[in-house]
Amino acid sequence: MTPRRYQLRKAAVAAARHHPWIFRDHMSSASAVLRDGELLRLVDGDNQVIGHGLYEADGAIAIRMLRRGPAPPDAAWLRDRLAAAVARRAALAERTDAIRLIHGESDSLPAVVVDRFADTLVIASYAAGADVLARYAARVLALGPPSPIVGPARHVLLRPARLRRAPAEPARVLRGAPPEIAHITEDGIAYAIDLAAGQKTGAYLDLRGLRRAIAAAPLAGARVLNLFAYSGMLGRAAERAGARAIAQVDGSARALGFAAAHHVDDPSRHTFVTADVFAWLPTYRAEPFDLVIVDPPAMTSRTAQVPSVLAAYRKLYRTAAPHVRPGGSLVAACCTSRIARPVFHETVREALGAGFTLDHEIPPELDHPVGFAQADYLKIGWWRRPT
Repeated sequence: MTPRRYQLRKAAVAAARHHPWIFRDHMSSASAVLRDGELLRLVDGDNQVIGHGLYEADGAIAIRMLRRGPAPPDAAWLRDRLAAAVARRAALAERTDAIRLIHGESDSLPAVVVDRFADTLVIASYAAGADVLARYAARVLALGPPSPIVGPARHVLLRPARLRRAPAEPARVLRGAPPEIAHITEDGIAYAIDLAAGQKTGAYLDLRGLRRAIAAAPLAGARVLNLFAYSGMLGRAAERAGARAIAQVDGSARALGFAAAHHVDDPSRHTFVTADVFAWLPTYRAEPFDLVIVDPPAMTSRTAQVPSVLAAYRKLYRTAAPHVRPGGSLVAACCTSRIARPVFHETVREALGAGFTLDHEIPPELDHPVGFAQADYLKIGWWRRPT
């Protein structure tokens, strides 16, 4: 792409030098002529090139920085970024064949995600103009030398950016014949990944740390309630830890069907409920659980929604608290960067009441680096109720 010159305002220049995003309120009226997805050569008031970025016509983020300095983003630069990101994941290759190889801005490749599921790479972009980066990243990773981190990469699937006011584009096969279901191993436990119709790239690799914690928890003979269960990967981890009864609730019958088909060893231990968790939980009556997992969706796409989302969290966790037996635990998760970590934990603390204490947090996984403040989206707290 040939970049278009765009002069930044003073505040935007400062942002461009230190942050991967330039927000819309830092843009001048001249940005009205820019096209969605356009590559920009960004200059300051002295016509010095600050860097290059991709323009977005809608939303709070106006420009995603690609490369700082006068040199344009070229193939050599992209290959260097890919190599550096992959090298940082070396330790994971010994434990799993499901790895996020590229994590967007935190790996200096804005709006591009690459997930490896065994011998399949799933590439996703989430901004206009980033599809070309995603396709080239797929080519470099798939055709590069054999690597235990990247894997054999026999199949490559692209999920194009879903743009505002436009219908979602279907996934495109870039290489091979990707299976509908990928089979991976994570810390010695086998999981299935719904590549055909799963959310995001097919599975939430960022929850690996939580799956590991649940699988290692003392759950022999325990009762577990898994809310917003999706495809039941957390339920499988609980069963492998010895749980005798696992109730899994989600609004998607398809997701729970996938869980029942692929993430169950002993069907007698599992109960699946298709329901809106927010409506179902207040009406549920049963003996309390040893572990309650609460992992709701983000529920917010704009900062203005945060107060109502926090109110929903308070109601959700207040309702979940009585379902934890004395001495039991509750996992509280939040997956939006618009709610700061201290705010989330304090919201949960108030909702659960004085009887619960935060035992520990589960940190981000190695392949989900937090490269800047807004990248700290996933918060997971393990709360305990006293005996």
